Amino acid sequence: MKWIDRIPFSVLIPLALLLGLAPFAPQPHLWEKLRMLAAGTLVRPIDVFDLLWHAVLPVLLAVKAARWLRERRRP
Repeated sequence: MKWIDRIPFSVLIPLALLLGLAPFAPQPHLWEKLRMLAAGTLVRPIDVFDLLWHAVLPVLLAVKAARWLRERRRP
């Protein structure tokens, strides 16, 4: 997991926002796919792949932020 620590926030934040929110209109794919998942209509393989594709960088950012915060709290 050390490779996550080597990715700078200055690179990861814009990429996570861009990929997580793309396309911007009419609604972001990630939001649409999460709504489909909650409704139980996320059944087609392409939709599952799309959810994973749009969520990978935001999830990576969350993991990096959690690791960074945990490391800062250590004495």
